[in-house]
Amino acid sequence: MSSLRRFLTEPEPRVERCELCATPVPAQHPHLVQVTDRRMLCACGPCGFLFDNPGAGAGAYRRVPDRYLLDPEFTLADAQWDALQIPVGMVFFLHNSAQGSMIACYPSPAGATESELSLDAWSDGVGATAMAAELEPDVEALLVRREPETCLLVPIDACYRLVGLVRLHWRGFDGGREAREAIEAFFADARERARTLESR
Repeated sequence: MSSLRRFLTEPEPRVERCELCATPVPAQHPHLVQVTDRRMLCACGPCGFLFDNPGAGAGAYRRVPDRYLLDPEFTLADAQWDALQIPVGMVFFLHNSAQGSMIACYPSPAGATESELSLDAWSDGVGATAMAAELEPDVEALLVRREPETCLLVPIDACYRLVGLVRLHWRGFDGGREAREAIEAFFADARERARTLESR
């Protein structure tokens, strides 16, 4: 009977740990981006603080900031959106400093899907906006939603949280009610966190 006891007990809750020093971390903790691999790492407060400076660690890791910006004047013409060739109504753009290029990704039931992005499609559309000039390479993204038309500058981990929500809740061809509600809640929270981009 004692050999069966382990199956009757509640499993130990998984403890998240800093991926640099193995210290346990709370639910809300800093994230780092491993620049060359575009890999996200969990970090404790002290390790996150070490990489506040972009030059720390020879630039191999960068801390993800917690900045949210909203551009209320953002508009994108139909032709500009069509040039992006995104098959869904939202996309996020990040600058990969290791590749020296802009990358477009969109959430899908299979995860974050990369889309071919021509230089013209970027520079003549979203790249020409005031928000694009604010973008920090590797650690921030421009999150664009077609309807209602929205452009937010968000931490890159927020984009991957959105991807996770889509994967978790998507049902059928159109996603279903749960997926739509999760996406609406995500954007409502992001708008609430965001400060308005000042006009220049």
